[in-house]
Amino acid sequence: MQSTPRANRLHIAIFGRRNAGKSSLINAITNQPIALVSDIPGTTTDPVFKSMELLPLGPVVFIDTAGIDDEGEIGRLRVQKTKEIVERTDLAILIFTDENDYRLEKEWYQMLVKRHINVIGVINKIDDHFLDIEPLLMEFDIPFVKVSSKKLININTLKMAIQTYAPTEFERSSLLGDLIKPKDLVILVAPQDIQAPKGRLILPQAQVIRDILDNHACSLTVSVQELEHVLTMLNQKPDLVVTDSQVFKQVNDILPSDIPLTSFSILMARQKGDLAAFIQGAEAIDSLKPGDSILIAEACTHHALLGDIGREKLPAWLTQKVGGELDITMNVGNEFPENLSKYKLIIHCGGCMFNRKQMMSRVVQSGQSQIPITNYGVAIAHIHDMLDRVTELVKTS
Repeated sequence: MQSTPRANRLHIAIFGRRNAGKSSLINAITNQPIALVSDIPGTTTDPVFKSMELLPLGPVVFIDTAGIDDEGEIGRLRVQKTKEIVERTDLAILIFTDENDYRLEKEWYQMLVKRHINVIGVINKIDDHFLDIEPLLMEFDIPFVKVSSKKLININTLKMAIQTYAPTEFERSSLLGDLIKPKDLVILVAPQDIQAPKGRLILPQAQVIRDILDNHACSLTVSVQELEHVLTMLNQKPDLVVTDSQVFKQVNDILPSDIPLTSFSILMARQKGDLAAFIQGAEAIDSLKPGDSILIAEACTHHALLGDIGREKLPAWLTQKVGGELDITMNVGNEFPENLSKYKLIIHCGGCMFNRKQMMSRVVQSGQSQIPITNYGVAIAHIHDMLDRVTELVKTS
């Protein structure tokens, strides 16, 4: 319950052929029997995640994957699942065996490099066989570490390599730490409607509260119904108000114009994605026509209830803005369409369940397809003609 959310951890994925020792390696690194180990090729089917603290690097998550050489119809599905892991990988470990043909390893190496992912080569099972590293150094421009997962040889050396080659800044360290000062007062408007999880706050709200505390500022959380009353009670103006995007208009009508306003979703856009691209993407809303195809994407697979923002509120606002019905496709979870050409616009959730690498992979894919992309908060602000108002502070940071 007190651990760092997986989405905020450095994602380290282990790739290699079946029976190359991926599961044994992750067990050796974590010093725990996390992954099932067997001499039978193809034991690992679905990705296995293990969160841990890798000091001095900090919170990380290791991902054990299926073999890149898996075969058959089911095998191809497993390989596809492994390819999906690439989209959220911050640092890759590519295992080499005593194969004479490294065609597959070259393909995966090129795939990783194309996505600007640092790669560490690992020669495993050095207690069982010898593998000449010189030909590999000529073929792959990456650091190599020789290890034995079984006898724990050079595991610490591999951990040091991970610390050396991990991206220096894989995620913004703070959601709003650069927007506030110690002792600032930040009001958070968190609607407690039917969509709010009973007995707890949603993840972005909890993360923003923690970030305010970490930056020695003061947090005051209210529902939209109590906002006006709270403002009259205070003997000072709040330094910032952060609201749920779906009540932008209500909050803006209550709030004096000289008090900075933004949303949880926009703060997430700064941390996880590309705020400038999202602002530019929102402009595409103005050119939409009835019948145009829109993709609405959500990272998590929550159970939709009455008044769901992605399935009901946002489509209704878009329909009103455009003046007619749109052809809206809902995409949920880690899978994402490869062909985006049919869509006029992509609107993504804040992505609190994604790491930055996974969210940015979708931003990059939309850019390559020349399809504008925005997110919930930015889109809703644009629809209500208040985008400049709610991005004024964050655009200058």
